[in-house]
Amino acid sequence: MDLTVEALPPRLRSRISVAENGCWIWMGVINSEGYGRLYVGGELGEAQAHRVVYEQIRGAIPDGLTLDHLCRTTACVNPAHMDPVTMRENILRGTGPTARNAVKTHCPKGHPLDGLSKEKRWANPRRYCKTCNNARDWKRRPRDRRKKDATG
Repeated sequence: MDLTVEALPPRLRSRISVAENGCWIWMGVINSEGYGRLYVGGELGEAQAHRVVYEQIRGAIPDGLTLDHLCRTTACVNPAHMDPVTMRENILRGTGPTARNAVKTHCPKGHPLDGLSKEKRWANPRRYCKTCNNARDWKRRPRDRRKKDATG
C-alpha cells in the first residue's frame, strides 16, 4: 500500500497540495463545513474527497464506520490522517459541545455529575447534578408544602 500522492490517479493528484505538516490539502471544491467535494459520476454524483482518496489508497471504508480526521484539518485528504471509527467515537473525539460535555465530571458549582436523568420530558437520558437538581426542586415547591416537609 503506497501512501503517497503519486499513487493517486492524475484527476485526484492534481487537486492536492502537500503541506509541511503532512496534510494533503484538497484544492478543489470545498463545502461549507470545509470538506473537499468532487464529482464522481453516475448515481453517486458528488462525494467527499477524503473518502474517495482513502478508498483509492486503503480500500473500502468498513460498513457502519466514518473517517475521523486525526489532524483536525477538514480539507486534508491524507489517508494516514484518517481513522475509521463509529460516528459516536468520531463525535466524542471532536471539539464540539457533545465532546466537551462528555469529559465533564462536575457541574459549574463544583458538585459531581453523578446522576442520570430518566425523566420522560427528555428524549435521551442525560447527566445532571443531584445536589443542584434537589435544590432547584426545593425552590419550586409551594412555600406551605416546604414547611410541612421540613417539620415532618
